[in-house]
Amino acid sequence: MSAALQPTSQNTIIQPISADMEAVNAVIRRQLYSEVPLVNQIAEYIISAGGKRIRPVLVLLVANAYGYKGTHHHDLAAVVEFIHTATLLHDDVVDESSLRRGRKTANALFGNAASVLVGDFVYSRAFQMMVAVKNMRVMQILADATNVIAEGEVLQLLNMHDPDVTEERYLQVIRSKTAKLFEAAAQLGALIAGASDDAIEAAAEFGRSIGTAFQLVDDVLDYSGNAADIGKNVGDDLREGKPTLPLIYLMQNGTPTQRDLVRACIENGDEQHFDEILSAITGSGALEYTMQAAEKASARAANAISSMPHSVFKDSLLQLCAFAVHRNH
Repeated sequence: MSAALQPTSQNTIIQPISADMEAVNAVIRRQLYSEVPLVNQIAEYIISAGGKRIRPVLVLLVANAYGYKGTHHHDLAAVVEFIHTATLLHDDVVDESSLRRGRKTANALFGNAASVLVGDFVYSRAFQMMVAVKNMRVMQILADATNVIAEGEVLQLLNMHDPDVTEERYLQVIRSKTAKLFEAAAQLGALIAGASDDAIEAAAEFGRSIGTAFQLVDDVLDYSGNAADIGKNVGDDLREGKPTLPLIYLMQNGTPTQRDLVRACIENGDEQHFDEILSAITGSGALEYTMQAAEKASARAANAISSMPHSVFKDSLLQLCAFAVHRNH
């Protein structure tokens, strides 16, 4: 199984926790086992695809930054990765996506029904694991996060094909759907290490902000990346009728002709005019505006941990802030 934050240029971020990541990978493999062969097959397919594993990395780095010496951080890192994996399985069915992390999605290979049901298995396994930690606050953080993520998914569904989505409404989706699990991951790391309430809240702010930065850069890459780097089809958001920040900016600041085109494309999930939209987005400053928003979120994250004790783990968290905005995948 691949470690987090490949390729080599990002390996310095996870170097201080490489042994922990190996332990997390072992937990993931062990806990995903089922007597039902199809569950094993789909779970293995999803997990072996790798990904950046940012959320587990957050749990491990924050826990270590506050001097944690036990092994519960391995279990909780696996739990947040399972919750994330379950949301991906369900997301790809809802979005009718065919490509993720450079490979066919599980729903494209195994069908929608199997993907949804195995997503349920992965979710429920995560809850079995969090109960085993025997910490009520851990369960509260993860239960609340999972509920907010579900609300975020529904909010996104309501925003689909709606050209009148505002920037604030869109950022609310990001906070719920994406940033909330980053927030929970960082919070858990501080909590199990016995950090102060102020430190736990600072970790939560770090997670919220870094999660927002990651999503905003993903929005940029959907129009400026290439499929080989980002592991999915460029322009998927437009095809799905998803009004992300670059499109929202163009709707507010483009010419009347551009606004009409964007409105029609969002309403119809139109990929025929992708090149025209891309040209309008590129020329309007929409990508620069979205990147600036990502950089502000990244700076908020770095500022949130300013009082964290100095360590190699804090260094890695700060490097993660830079990685969030300077990447091509």
